[in-house]
Amino acid sequence: MSSSSDSRQHLTRVTAPEGVAPGAGYHHVVWGTGRFVAVSGQCAFDENGELVGAGDAAAQARQVFENLRRCLAAAGAGFDDVVKLTYFVTDVAHLPAIREARDAVIPADRLPASSAVQVAALFKPELLLEVEAFAIVPERSE
Repeated sequence: MSSSSDSRQHLTRVTAPEGVAPGAGYHHVVWGTGRFVAVSGQCAFDENGELVGAGDAAAQARQVFENLRRCLAAAGAGFDDVVKLTYFVTDVAHLPAIREARDAVIPADRLPASSAVQVAALFKPELLLEVEAFAIVPERSE
């Protein structure tokens, strides 16, 4: 079993549980202690509710990860605290653009568990992707 943890971190990540091939671009298992944070699926809307990157998966992915960053910050969390990402995409061909946006904010040794699901459509036809996040934030010592 390949796992990593950091004394500064409250999370443990397992790349390859015994008998399971290592994941490419994610950890199979992530666990930790602390306060659980769930972030609803984020789409590529700016602070005014306007779509960013019509027809451009890379631009939409960058906006989605910026929205995730802001939502996590509202809970006192950051990308280092994320234990699970779920990607909903209208075409799996968008995954490289999503990975590029993710990799710009999450180091390879901190990748969360993840799932990617191709869907027929999202709630607005111009949306190419939606990403939700689960995080665990360390308990604050008072």
